[in-house]
Amino acid sequence: MSRFLILDIGAGTMDLLYYDTESDLHYKSVAKSPVLHLAEQAASLPGDLLIIGNEMGGGSISQVLRKRAQEGEVLMSTSSAATVHHDLDKVRSLGITILDDRDVERVLHDSKYSVLYTGDLDTERLKHIVKGLGIPFSFDVVGICAQDHGTPPKGVSHLDYRHTIFKASLDDNPFPHGLLYRNNEVPASLNRLTSIAESAAMLPTDEIYVMDSGMAAILGATMDGRAGQKERVLILDVATSHSVGAAIAGGEIAGFFEYHTHDITLERLESLAVELAEGKLEHTQILQEGGHGAYIRNIIGFQAVEIIVATGPKRRLLEKSRLPITFGAPFGDNMMTGTVGVLEAIRRRKGLEPIPYL
Repeated sequence: MSRFLILDIGAGTMDLLYYDTESDLHYKSVAKSPVLHLAEQAASLPGDLLIIGNEMGGGSISQVLRKRAQEGEVLMSTSSAATVHHDLDKVRSLGITILDDRDVERVLHDSKYSVLYTGDLDTERLKHIVKGLGIPFSFDVVGICAQDHGTPPKGVSHLDYRHTIFKASLDDNPFPHGLLYRNNEVPASLNRLTSIAESAAMLPTDEIYVMDSGMAAILGATMDGRAGQKERVLILDVATSHSVGAAIAGGEIAGFFEYHTHDITLERLESLAVELAEGKLEHTQILQEGGHGAYIRNIIGFQAVEIIVATGPKRRLLEKSRLPITFGAPFGDNMMTGTVGVLEAIRRRKGLEPIPYL
């Protein structure tokens, strides 16, 4: 077993890492995210739209479909509509018509509609990227991370619900790699990761793993060469849509928080980091501020922190920080943080030899 294909599917980019354990060679690529790619298609297609497929990351495509629904007809299958919102009444409130998946066939070939397929994995596009790197499109293991809010019970905030999923796992196993799932192990409530795992079954591979991108980024950041030998580490991953902070002690997650990047300032991010290390963050407070929440298992103390590692495509927010920030780069590349996290989670799960991420 040697050929690993790892994908980090974000709001802005899709980051790809190929690693061969036998040759110890790795190849990487940063491409436009699937949701941005699809949003551009949706904005440019003529006439009315028919959207089918499965759930993927929303954001950009949701905004485009809202606008298109004001200009003409937009039909979405039930499965694809979850991309916009799990509450289908909220999708309908945007002027979008929902079709039962079984009724799609009757309009699929109607020339009135331009057809788009939702999904985080476009096999043909992925094949083009991989072959452009000079790599055969065949793998022993595929690992993919993406953000999944989960499908909450009625009356429960999707922000709070995602946090609850993390907390339940970390209470039992306080290591980020505990949130890695084999494709047949994904909790039913994690719809997006389930859809990705099902789509990945079409890829030429023997094994498939999926993971939430927040936990993958936390683990990947700890693999930076300057953090690897430290006992107490603070991680700040400032991604396109979400920012995650984590306090790590002896490889365990002592606590974490998650916030929307567009709502955060440098000053608030700095205070969150200090409060996290001091164990002073409260879950309800972060929720009230519009974030996903906070979780404290142990207090490591800010003065005891040996290194603060910043990663993520928007980490420039920390450029003028008063904190002693180290800008992380596992495998020499900030944009590989999530993919390295997934690769390391798989390595630990399978009990493989350590990988040097320098």
